[in-house]
Amino acid sequence: MVKKVVVSFSGGKDSILSLDRAINMGLEPVALMTTVNKSNGESWFHNINIKKLKEVSLALDIPLLLVECEGNNYESIFESTLKTMKELGVEGCIFGDIDIKAHREWCTNRCKNIGIEAIFPLWQENREKLVKEFILLGYKAMIKKINLDYMDSKFLGQTLDLELIEEIRNTGADICGENGEYHTIVYDGPLFLKEVQLKIKDIKLNENIGLLNIY
Repeated sequence: MVKKVVVSFSGGKDSILSLDRAINMGLEPVALMTTVNKSNGESWFHNINIKKLKEVSLALDIPLLLVECEGNNYESIFESTLKTMKELGVEGCIFGDIDIKAHREWCTNRCKNIGIEAIFPLWQENREKLVKEFILLGYKAMIKKINLDYMDSKFLGQTLDLELIEEIRNTGADICGENGEYHTIVYDGPLFLKEVQLKIKDIKLNENIGLLNIY
């Protein structure tokens, strides 16, 4: 029997690649679980608005599970949502983490506390290999957010390709962005039924963060 899973979904390249891997492993993703900052209506960390998340969900043909929370109750709301999904037959949660142990421990503990499996399809693989695999599979991801301590605002709005990741490497940043140098939104690729249209409204620069506002 196919194991039903929920995907901890940011909308970025690593969560899409982990979703792709999970499907190839024979797992059945029943929902894209995305945490949303209750104060601004955007996804935590990637700052993707709900309208665009819904469009991605429709393009992937996987239901979107929005989890509204604040910083002080993020952990408890995350767990309670997983508990609800377990009651609906979910046996595991897919995460896109690669090699940061603290992130893996947090995710594993959330799942352990409610008795489901934490699954990490990308864990301990080479960062460069993974970002190149993502690109070569045919996925398209736009850079949505950057840390200005590492990268220039010129990268905002650009779509990842082999040439661009070399430019990122030349800045001294990790080409996979695993340390928070940049975040993406994936808008097309093998799992997509159609391309999600991304229109740039403006760019916001705030201290060390550069943020692309899309609609």
